[in-house]
Amino acid sequence: MTVLLVLFTFASFLLIDHFRSRHAVVQPALQVAAAKQETAPRLQPALVGGFKVPENLRYHPGHTWALSESPSLVRVGMDDFATKLTGTVERFTLPQRGQWIRQGQKMCTIHRDGCAVDMVSPIEGSVSDINEAITKDPTLALRDPYGDGWLVTVQAPDAKTSFRNLLGGALARWWTEESASRLQRRMPMTMALGAMAQDGGVAVDNVSAQIPDQEWLPLAKEFFLS
Repeated sequence: MTVLLVLFTFASFLLIDHFRSRHAVVQPALQVAAAKQETAPRLQPALVGGFKVPENLRYHPGHTWALSESPSLVRVGMDDFATKLTGTVERFTLPQRGQWIRQGQKMCTIHRDGCAVDMVSPIEGSVSDINEAITKDPTLALRDPYGDGWLVTVQAPDAKTSFRNLLGGALARWWTEESASRLQRRMPMTMALGAMAQDGGVAVDNVSAQIPDQEWLPLAKEFFLS
Protein backbone atom coordinates (compact mmCIF):
# COMPACT_ATOMS: atom_id res chain seq x y z
CA MET A 1 0.00 0.00 0.00
CA THR A 2 2.88 2.38 0.82
CA VAL A 3 4.48 1.78 -2.57
CA LEU A 4 1.17 2.42 -4.37
CA LEU A 5 0.71 5.69 -2.45
CA VAL A 6 4.25 6.76 -3.29
CA LEU A 7 3.79 5.99 -6.99
CA PHE A 8 0.44 7.83 -7.07
CA THR A 9 2.04 10.90 -5.47
CA PHE A 10 4.94 10.71 -7.92
CA ALA A 11 2.56 10.49 -10.90
CA SER A 12 0.58 13.49 -9.62
CA PHE A 13 3.70 15.64 -9.41
CA LEU A 14 4.77 14.58 -12.89
CA LEU A 15 1.37 15.70 -14.20
CA ILE A 16 1.68 19.05 -12.44
CA ASP A 17 5.18 19.49 -13.80
CA HIS A 18 3.97 18.66 -17.31
CA PHE A 19 1.36 21.43 -17.29
CA ARG A 20 3.81 23.90 -15.80
CA SER A 21 6.35 23.11 -18.47
CA ARG A 22 3.86 23.96 -21.22
CA HIS A 23 4.09 27.58 -20.14
CA ALA A 24 7.79 27.61 -19.51
CA VAL A 25 10.73 28.05 -21.86
CA VAL A 26 11.36 24.74 -23.58
CA GLN A 27 14.46 22.98 -22.30
CA PRO A 28 16.12 19.92 -23.84
CA ALA A 29 15.06 16.73 -22.07
CA LEU A 30 18.56 15.30 -22.37
CA GLN A 31 21.57 17.02 -20.90
CA VAL A 32 24.52 16.13 -23.08
CA ALA A 33 27.86 15.99 -21.31
CA ALA A 34 30.47 17.51 -23.64
CA ALA A 35 33.88 15.89 -23.67
CA LYS A 36 35.58 19.06 -22.49
CA GLN A 37 33.45 19.02 -19.34
CA GLU A 38 35.11 15.81 -18.13
CA THR A 39 37.98 17.83 -16.69
CA ALA A 40 35.80 20.67 -15.43
CA PRO A 41 35.15 20.96 -11.68
CA ARG A 42 31.94 19.32 -10.51
CA LEU A 43 28.97 21.46 -9.61
CA GLN A 44 28.29 21.71 -5.89
CA PRO A 45 25.14 19.61 -5.38
CA ALA A 46 22.13 20.96 -3.55
CA LEU A 47 21.62 19.61 -0.04
CA VAL A 48 18.07 18.42 0.63
CA GLY A 49 17.09 16.83 3.93
CA GLY A 50 20.77 16.11 4.53
CA PHE A 51 21.28 14.40 1.14
CA LYS A 52 23.15 15.62 -1.95
CA VAL A 53 21.02 16.20 -5.06
CA PRO A 54 23.09 17.38 -8.07
CA GLU A 55 21.06 19.58 -10.41
CA ASN A 56 22.48 18.11 -13.63
CA LEU A 57 20.98 14.64 -13.07
CA ARG A 58 17.52 13.11 -13.46
CA TYR A 59 16.20 10.80 -10.77
CA HIS A 60 13.98 7.75 -10.54
CA PRO A 61 11.82 7.56 -7.38
CA GLY A 62 13.60 4.27 -6.59
CA HIS A 63 16.69 6.41 -5.83
CA THR A 64 18.73 5.86 -8.95
CA TRP A 65 19.93 8.60 -11.30
CA ALA A 66 20.55 9.06 -15.03
CA LEU A 67 22.85 11.40 -16.95
CA SER A 68 22.78 11.72 -20.73
CA GLU A 69 26.26 11.60 -22.25
CA SER A 70 25.03 11.59 -25.86
CA PRO A 71 21.59 11.41 -27.52
CA SER A 72 21.44 7.67 -26.80
CA LEU A 73 24.13 6.93 -24.19
CA VAL A 74 23.10 7.28 -20.54
CA ARG A 75 25.20 6.84 -17.40
CA VAL A 76 23.37 5.43 -14.36
CA GLY A 77 24.05 5.21 -10.63
CA MET A 78 22.49 5.22 -7.16
CA ASP A 79 21.73 8.50 -5.40
CA ASP A 80 23.11 9.80 -2.11
CA PHE A 81 19.98 8.77 -0.20
CA ALA A 82 20.41 5.18 -1.41
CA THR A 83 24.10 5.06 -0.44
CA LYS A 84 23.45 6.30 3.08
CA LEU A 85 20.52 3.95 3.58
CA THR A 86 22.69 1.05 2.33
CA GLY A 87 25.58 2.03 4.60
CA THR A 88 27.77 -0.97 3.89
CA VAL A 89 27.98 -3.27 0.90
CA GLU A 90 29.72 -6.59 0.29
CA ARG A 91 29.27 -6.71 -3.48
CA PHE A 92 27.11 -5.72 -6.43
CA THR A 93 25.56 -8.06 -8.95
CA LEU A 94 25.56 -6.00 -12.14
CA PRO A 95 23.79 -6.83 -15.43
CA GLN A 96 25.72 -8.27 -18.34
CA ARG A 97 26.84 -6.11 -21.24
CA GLY A 98 24.21 -6.26 -23.95
CA GLN A 99 21.44 -7.12 -21.48
CA TRP A 100 18.20 -5.20 -22.00
CA ILE A 101 16.94 -3.42 -18.88
CA ARG A 102 13.60 -1.69 -18.48
CA GLN A 103 12.79 1.53 -16.70
CA GLY A 104 11.49 0.86 -13.19
CA GLN A 105 12.56 -2.79 -13.23
CA LYS A 106 15.56 -4.60 -11.75
CA MET A 107 18.95 -3.28 -12.83
CA CYS A 108 21.36 -4.65 -10.22
CA THR A 109 21.47 -6.22 -6.76
CA ILE A 110 23.15 -4.96 -3.60
CA HIS A 111 24.48 -7.62 -1.23
CA ARG A 112 24.83 -6.49 2.38
CA ASP A 113 25.19 -8.48 5.63
CA GLY A 114 23.67 -11.59 4.11
CA CYS A 115 20.76 -9.63 2.59
CA ALA A 116 20.13 -8.82 -1.05
CA VAL A 117 18.05 -5.93 -2.39
CA ASP A 118 17.47 -4.89 -6.00
CA MET A 119 17.91 -1.42 -7.45
CA VAL A 120 15.65 -0.44 -10.33
CA SER A 121 16.79 1.16 -13.57
CA PRO A 122 15.95 4.80 -14.30
CA ILE A 123 16.29 4.19 -18.04
CA GLU A 124 15.37 1.59 -20.67
CA GLY A 125 17.90 0.17 -23.08
CA SER A 126 20.83 -2.17 -23.62
CA VAL A 127 23.69 -2.22 -21.10
CA SER A 128 26.70 -0.74 -22.86
CA ASP A 129 29.23 -1.01 -20.05
CA ILE A 130 29.50 -1.82 -16.36
CA ASN A 131 31.74 -0.17 -13.80
CA GLU A 132 34.46 -2.75 -13.20
CA ALA A 133 35.88 -0.56 -10.43
CA ILE A 134 32.95 -1.25 -8.10
CA THR A 135 33.23 -4.99 -8.65
CA LYS A 136 36.73 -4.71 -7.17
CA ASP A 137 35.82 -2.12 -4.53
CA PRO A 138 32.04 -2.03 -3.91
CA THR A 139 32.39 0.77 -1.35
CA LEU A 140 33.33 3.14 -4.19
CA ALA A 141 29.66 3.31 -5.17
CA LEU A 142 28.86 4.54 -1.66
CA ARG A 143 31.78 6.96 -1.35
CA ASP A 144 31.37 8.62 -4.75
CA PRO A 145 27.90 7.76 -6.12
CA TYR A 146 27.79 10.69 -8.57
CA GLY A 147 31.33 10.24 -9.84
CA ASP A 148 33.59 7.19 -9.99
CA GLY A 149 30.96 5.05 -8.24
CA TRP A 150 28.55 4.96 -11.19
CA LEU A 151 26.97 1.56 -11.93
CA VAL A 152 26.35 1.09 -15.68
CA THR A 153 26.04 2.90 -18.97
CA VAL A 154 23.05 2.19 -21.21
CA GLN A 155 22.39 2.56 -24.93
CA ALA A 156 18.85 3.94 -24.83
CA PRO A 157 17.28 4.28 -28.30
CA ASP A 158 14.30 6.18 -26.87
CA ALA A 159 16.08 8.07 -24.13
CA LYS A 160 13.86 11.15 -24.46
CA THR A 161 10.79 9.19 -23.45
CA SER A 162 12.58 7.64 -20.48
CA PHE A 163 13.85 11.03 -19.29
CA ARG A 164 10.35 12.48 -19.36
CA ASN A 165 9.41 9.96 -16.68
CA LEU A 166 12.21 11.05 -14.33
CA LEU A 167 12.46 13.77 -11.72
CA GLY A 168 14.59 16.86 -12.08
CA GLY A 169 14.94 20.27 -10.48
CA ALA A 170 12.28 21.14 -7.89
CA LEU A 171 10.56 17.75 -8.24
CA ALA A 172 13.80 15.89 -7.48
CA ARG A 173 14.39 18.07 -4.44
CA TRP A 174 10.80 17.54 -3.27
CA TRP A 175 11.13 13.77 -3.68
CA THR A 176 14.37 13.66 -1.68
CA GLU A 177 12.83 15.80 1.06
CA GLU A 178 9.79 13.51 1.14
CA SER A 179 12.01 10.43 1.36
CA ALA A 180 14.04 11.98 4.19
CA SER A 181 10.86 12.87 6.09
CA ARG A 182 9.42 9.40 5.56
CA LEU A 183 12.63 7.80 6.82
CA GLN A 184 12.58 10.11 9.83
CA ARG A 185 9.05 9.01 10.67
CA ARG A 186 10.17 5.38 10.46
CA MET A 187 13.21 6.04 12.66
CA PRO A 188 12.24 8.56 15.37
CA MET A 189 14.96 7.46 17.81
CA THR A 190 17.62 7.68 15.13
CA MET A 191 16.57 11.18 14.27
CA ALA A 192 16.82 12.18 17.92
CA LEU A 193 20.41 10.97 17.89
CA GLY A 194 21.14 13.16 14.88
CA ALA A 195 21.61 10.46 12.27
CA MET A 196 20.00 12.80 9.76
CA ALA A 197 20.59 16.52 9.56
CA GLN A 198 17.76 18.90 10.33
CA ASP A 199 19.64 22.18 9.90
CA GLY A 200 20.97 21.94 6.37
CA GLY A 201 23.88 19.68 7.27
CA VAL A 202 24.78 16.34 5.70
CA ALA A 203 23.22 13.09 6.90
CA VAL A 204 25.64 10.63 8.44
CA ASP A 205 27.21 8.23 5.97
CA ASN A 206 25.80 5.08 7.53
CA VAL A 207 22.18 5.77 8.43
CA SER A 208 21.62 2.02 8.21
CA ALA A 209 23.80 1.44 11.28
CA GLN A 210 20.92 2.85 13.33
CA ILE A 211 18.37 0.44 11.84
CA PRO A 212 17.86 -2.99 13.44
CA ASP A 213 19.05 -5.75 11.09
CA GLN A 214 15.61 -7.35 10.81
CA GLU A 215 14.09 -4.03 9.73
CA TRP A 216 16.68 -2.96 7.18
CA LEU A 217 15.68 -5.19 4.26
CA PRO A 218 11.94 -4.32 4.17
CA LEU A 219 12.84 -0.65 4.61
CA ALA A 220 15.35 -0.76 1.74
CA LYS A 221 12.84 -2.54 -0.51
CA GLU A 222 10.24 0.10 0.30
CA PHE A 223 12.49 3.03 -0.62
CA PHE A 224 14.14 1.33 -3.59
CA LEU A 225 10.73 0.23 -4.98
CA SER A 226 12.00 -3.31 -5.42
